Amino acid sequence: MTAPTAAPGMLTEQELRSLVESGEIDTVVVAITDHLGRLQGKRCGARHFLDDVLAHGVEGCNYLLAVDVDNNTVDGYALSSWESGYGDLKMVPDLSTLRRLPWAPGSALVLCDIVTMEDEPIPMSPRQMLRQQLERLEKLGYRANAATELEFILFEDDFDTAQQLHYTDLTPSTQHNVDYSLLATSRIEPVIRDIRVGMEGAGMTVEAAKGECNLGQQEITFRYGPALRTADNHSVYKTGAKEIAAAHGQSLTFMAKFNEREGNSCHVHFSLTDLEGNPVSTGDREHGFSEVMEQMIAGQLACLEEFALFFAPNINSYKRFREGSFAPTAIAWGMDNRSCAVRVVGHGPSLRIEHRVGGGDVNPYTILAAIVAATCHGIENGLELEPMTQGSAYTTDAPRISTTLREARDRFRGAEKAKAAFGEDVVEHYAHAADIEIADFEAAVTDWERSRGFERL
Repeated sequence: MTAPTAAPGMLTEQELRSLVESGEIDTVVVAITDHLGRLQGKRCGARHFLDDVLAHGVEGCNYLLAVDVDNNTVDGYALSSWESGYGDLKMVPDLSTLRRLPWAPGSALVLCDIVTMEDEPIPMSPRQMLRQQLERLEKLGYRANAATELEFILFEDDFDTAQQLHYTDLTPSTQHNVDYSLLATSRIEPVIRDIRVGMEGAGMTVEAAKGECNLGQQEITFRYGPALRTADNHSVYKTGAKEIAAAHGQSLTFMAKFNEREGNSCHVHFSLTDLEGNPVSTGDREHGFSEVMEQMIAGQLACLEEFALFFAPNINSYKRFREGSFAPTAIAWGMDNRSCAVRVVGHGPSLRIEHRVGGGDVNPYTILAAIVAATCHGIENGLELEPMTQGSAYTTDAPRISTTLREARDRFRGAEKAKAAFGEDVVEHYAHAADIEIADFEAAVTDWERSRGFERL
């Protein structure tokens, strides 16, 4: 498979300077992806960006990697606290990510690496975590390509209305299962087309859009590419899709399980090349695999139990994992078998794995860092591949994926493979993020509790 070239919409520094000089670009969005997978940052005046930010970066409080979902500062993080004074970190633009934002008039965007004010890397930064694992993989003689397939649910209500309704009784954009339906999805084509066209204009290559099973559920897929670029594009797409939906007076959610119907997945297609870009998955082993393909799959299975926190980072994430739901429950692999956690698809140079565990709420950098780390573990230890699962993995005695965030957190916090791959400080940082999520959930009184207990108990 030949690596795709950069898509239109990406900008060089000189192109940005010309667009600023002509007045076509007046704003540069300077962004990072935080530990919760959200795009955060500042909108800078374009001339200030070129005169100052480009050379020196831009500062932000170090709680950007240490807050809860509501952006509250919380205790217990080594990186950021009142004791340390909540100091600054620096966002350093990576010009390889510079692009137009067609849905935001006069705007370009650049993604950043996060460092200390002394220019030292911050190991729990998601982008740094992925970079570290890709460097580890390259030392073994390989590079990673990936694509993330995100599902979302689109509603007729705008975001403000959805909040006022407490996210209940919303009107989904389709009223029945529209999986692969062209007629039903034509009704929402105006907003879906704007998302597709917007992402093309922001440097991505759209493959297809299709309806899914849940009411209002859609999926837009993009061409594969180098793993870091895929994570970058994922972050831009996820925020951009919400902004475009809002411009249409609508809203959408990527949460893993919005209701009791089908959840939103984030399937990750993943493959390796050698350092010259040649695919390395095929060979003379069983199923036409190479040795490294076997080790890659074996590594995923060996690490999934310990790395589950990066595939399912929230309380809600674990509600996807239901038998017969097209979300996996068994740590197993199979050929074109959607009941398995790892599904092998493609043939010849396109032979690859589809990792099916992640939901729409994942952080793209940490999920890919986990997949790359598991791959390295398999290669470094020469792991042998267990027999594939035939038939439904839901009914096998294969080990099971964690069923709660508490279980995944406990496994992750004590995981030797995770500590070896990411470092103890990173493991504790993300385990503590799970601590916060669990504590907030356990303190909340839910609609379910009121419904069951108000009168009947």
